[in-house]
Amino acid sequence: MSKQDRRVRYGVSLAAVALAAAACGGSSGGTAKVSPQSGSPAALTAHSGPLGQYLTDSKGMTLYLFAKDTGTKSTCSGACATEWPPLTTTGAPTASGGATASMLGTTTRSDGTTQVTDAGHPLYHFNGDSAAGDTNGEGSTDFNGTWSVVAPDGSAITSGGSSGSPTPAYSSPAGGWA
Repeated sequence: MSKQDRRVRYGVSLAAVALAAAACGGSSGGTAKVSPQSGSPAALTAHSGPLGQYLTDSKGMTLYLFAKDTGTKSTCSGACATEWPPLTTTGAPTASGGATASMLGTTTRSDGTTQVTDAGHPLYHFNGDSAAGDTNGEGSTDFNGTWSVVAPDGSAITSGGSSGSPTPAYSSPAGGWA
């Protein structure tokens, strides 16, 4: 085999490895990019930004509520869960920096995974958020329901009026969501 043939084969091999890696880690969805590391519980904190104070995961990625969910039951699966990956956990979620531990809980999804709840309401990420603090999913009406950034008290936050001031969309009932 000539030196040139070896270089071509090496280049083709590198291209194949790069293509395989891109296929496994692309931005097209799934919960892998936002789920907690294996064996670790989800950690939530509060972030201050243009919408006020809202919940994020331990990496600073914004968390959302889906108005179509009722109680602790998630109605987002399949394509919805690809676009809006649920915040899952392998243990009891933890709170810091303005998030309240007593507000956090879990629910079992239809696929058997454990999803984090705040005030009894399932929490999600948005695949359109690429950096910590992004709130690109705020006000979206994907999958026949409204998506809102979630405040530490469990209420949904929406940007309202021309000032951009946060306006609560709804809040959790006394005793949490049923």
